[in-house]
Amino acid sequence: MNLILHITSRKAWSDAQKAGAYTAPSLSSEGFIHCSTSTQVSSVAEKFYKGQTGLVLLVIDPARLSSDLKWEPPFDGAPPPGVDSSELFPHIYGPINLDAVVRAVDFEPSADGKFVLPALA
Repeated sequence: MNLILHITSRKAWSDAQKAGAYTAPSLSSEGFIHCSTSTQVSSVAEKFYKGQTGLVLLVIDPARLSSDLKWEPPFDGAPPPGVDSSELFPHIYGPINLDAVVRAVDFEPSADGKFVLPALA
C-alpha cells in the first residue's frame, strides 16, 4: 500500500472530523489538495511550514479516496529543496473522505526547527 501524506493543523483535522470530510484552502484556490510522498513531506514542511507548530500528518490510503487523485509536477513549477525536479506530487481533486485517512500523526518540528518524518506504522 503506497500511502500519501497531507500536512495540516490539528484544528483543521478536528474540524474535518466534525464536518465529515477534510478540505483545505487550496481546494478552493487551486482546485486540489496538496499531498506528498513519505520522501517528499519533510522537504515540503521545511519550505511551507517552517516555524509552525500544532501540525499533523494525515496518512491517506489512495485506494480509499472518493475524490480523484492525480500525480503532477509541483504546482508552482519548483519542487522544494531536496526534491528532484522530475518527481510528481499527489494532488487530490476534491474533499478527503475521512475513511481514507488511516492515521493522523503529530508532526512537530524538532528542537532545531527541522521536520523529520515520524514513524507511520
